Amino acid sequence: MRIRNKPWADDFFEENDDVVVSEPFSYKGKWQEIFEEEQPLHLEIGSGKGQFIAGMAGTFPDVNFIGIERVKSVMVGALKKVKEAEVSNARLVNEDAKDLRDMFAENEIDHLYLNFSDPWPKTKHEKRRLTYRTFLEQYESILKPGGKLTLKTDNRGLFEYSLSSFSKFGMVIEDVTLDLHELEDENNVMTEYEQKFSEKGQPIYRCTVSVSV
Repeated sequence: MRIRNKPWADDFFEENDDVVVSEPFSYKGKWQEIFEEEQPLHLEIGSGKGQFIAGMAGTFPDVNFIGIERVKSVMVGALKKVKEAEVSNARLVNEDAKDLRDMFAENEIDHLYLNFSDPWPKTKHEKRRLTYRTFLEQYESILKPGGKLTLKTDNRGLFEYSLSSFSKFGMVIEDVTLDLHELEDENNVMTEYEQKFSEKGQPIYRCTVSVSV
């Protein structure tokens, strides 16, 4: 699907600089400074239209959330949702985070979320999957010892690949769910994709892993 360009997005971001972080690389090791309170720091890679991060910030006010979304016209939707939620513990970053270690210091993040990432199903594209070992190296660096990573996807192939990748890398698999919505987990905040797939009866896979202590 072609994403329409929104030429007014830059102005909209500047008007809401209390939520949108304009120079994220300058906050490496200092992310807590931009929040009202110092609290556990959670990071979502690929925030899309923001339903997850806005919902999480409202559900867990004792956590600080950062959402990274590289597509400017998509992040406009995320900003709108965060503003509508009237939360003070969520920040958004419009960047293509090729290496998270450029943006975050070692052991700075408590929990990382990968929600419905591109599965890149072809073998030749394996290195682009966000659970490939080069990405896991980044996550391990920025997560605190014992920090967690939660993956949600509707793609069985990516899920199985990721479980294997986590295991080979030495991460500890703490929870595996093959049909998330059968659990009726009251703490589960759905993304836009998750809601759409669930309504069609598509099972949602979720796993949580932790890095070595």
